[in-house]
Amino acid sequence: MKPRGLIIIGLLAAVGGVLHLSRWSGKPENLESQRNGSLAPAAEPVRERTEISFLYSTEKKAWVEEAAAAFQKTHPSIRVYLVERGSLDAAQAILDGRERPTVWSPADTAVLRMLESDWATDPERGPLFARQGDDAPQSLVITPLVFVVWEDRAKVLLAAGGGRQISWKTIHRAVASDQGWPSVGGPEAWGFVKMGQTDPTRSNSGLQAMLLATFEYHHKRAGLTVGDVLDAKYQQWIRQMERGVARFETSTRLLMTDMVRFGPSRYDLAVVYENLAIWQISNAKERWGNLKVYYPPLTLWSDHPAVVLQADWVTPQQKEAARKWLAYLRSHPVQERALAFGFRPADPAVPIKTEDVANPFSRFADHGIQVEVPPAVEVPEGPVVRNLLTMWARVVGTR
Repeated sequence: MKPRGLIIIGLLAAVGGVLHLSRWSGKPENLESQRNGSLAPAAEPVRERTEISFLYSTEKKAWVEEAAAAFQKTHPSIRVYLVERGSLDAAQAILDGRERPTVWSPADTAVLRMLESDWATDPERGPLFARQGDDAPQSLVITPLVFVVWEDRAKVLLAAGGGRQISWKTIHRAVASDQGWPSVGGPEAWGFVKMGQTDPTRSNSGLQAMLLATFEYHHKRAGLTVGDVLDAKYQQWIRQMERGVARFETSTRLLMTDMVRFGPSRYDLAVVYENLAIWQISNAKERWGNLKVYYPPLTLWSDHPAVVLQADWVTPQQKEAARKWLAYLRSHPVQERALAFGFRPADPAVPIKTEDVANPFSRFADHGIQVEVPPAVEVPEGPVVRNLLTMWARVVGTR
């Protein structure tokens, strides 16, 4: 073959090799995700895909994961990285710079306000999120805090409290006593009263428990002040009640799982979210017996606000992608699916009372699940919440 022909063949081979490499090259993290099977590869080139991270509270894990899988199929140009973390832990991580999410959804507005207040202490930083307009915090789902109690223990606590409901004052009387269950009419074989609660400095349900107990102690529904938290008699009351908690978990989901896994040997009662109680009622019956659900005299909604952060690490393209992700979570079909996971949809157009036999609000009514809930307290401002957590760390601390 003539030299000119060899040159032409060589040039064609080189061009083919370049085209082959261009077709298969991509970001290392994209290749890693495909190997792990965490996300299906998108149809368009990697350079056209917008990546966002969604930092969210652990108790909505199942609902979020199902929604994310469906979202990726219909929005291949957006990649959503899911990061689950306890609300208080997440807030501190954002403040410290250890987490830099595009979107954050804690379990409760109280945590959102506390981080906003802490973030504003640095005058060089702008607002962390918008307070007005379409980007202002909006709820994804809602759920109240409840007491879950083994049925035989519940009968004793109800009798000790006058037979109508279980209150924080009844629980305080039971757990503060050195005589254990006999002090409220229970058998001595049950020993001390064992209460399950998460660490309020790390988990939102623990913080909510402290807030509701504080409101009940001070006979308030609104207007909680720093002075209320500094009250010495109140602090002693909190210290006595928290004696009933052998260890403070960091995850409400784990707390509820352990209550069913180990039964009354671990917890006689626990303070958890309604949706987690619904999730485990059937499992509990098959292992230990009936779990009963009781609503505190005053309630506090976990409204699961979600917000696109306005921080300097979030690009305009990411903000737009994040808005589409949140719009999807708030869409009617996805809100309807929230019912199956024990949540109350944030969309008022989605009914809670339905004829569906699988609806947990009718299916578990005999266990105490109810649509109507007691009056809700007013969420205090950030400085009050911060002082409450500081008080708890000083008076109780972690064990």
